[in-house]
Amino acid sequence: MSNLAPLARRVAQLPILLASVALFALMVMTFADVILRSVLNAPIEAATELTRMLMAIVVFAVLPVLSSRDGHIVVDLFDRLFRGSLINRLRDAVISIICGAMLILPAGRVLVLAERARSYGDLTEYLNIPQFYIGWFIAIMTYITALVLLLRGVIALFAPKLLEDFDA
Repeated sequence: MSNLAPLARRVAQLPILLASVALFALMVMTFADVILRSVLNAPIEAATELTRMLMAIVVFAVLPVLSSRDGHIVVDLFDRLFRGSLINRLRDAVISIICGAMLILPAGRVLVLAERARSYGDLTEYLNIPQFYIGWFIAIMTYITALVLLLRGVIALFAPKLLEDFDA
């Protein structure tokens, strides 16, 4: 099973690379928009729709990776109540399973909305990009995140040593 950890790290680099490229493009576009707006009084008209799409890519591309690494921001108000490693492991497993199960509903809803946008032929205002593409991306990445959280919870319950390989 330890051979899976390097493969998982390689696969996790793809969405991180995608998010990095999207973030860099967002930075360059924002810089160019500010310069063009200030100096030439000619803003990039599609900047708003590009910003929305690039931000969605940045957030949802890394969501499964962040969830697999247990990298979410947490508030540890109750950590003193859960001092034992078994109790901590059970708590983390249950939380991962619940969060994974809860993500299935919004992912399905986004998929329904993306399909509705596809059936209506909705396009972005300036660039005429079909809007359902970004909806599909958000839905797929949310489904993957749900699966990752469910697997993380099950692994934490039944094979916690595996998580140490993946988290390392």
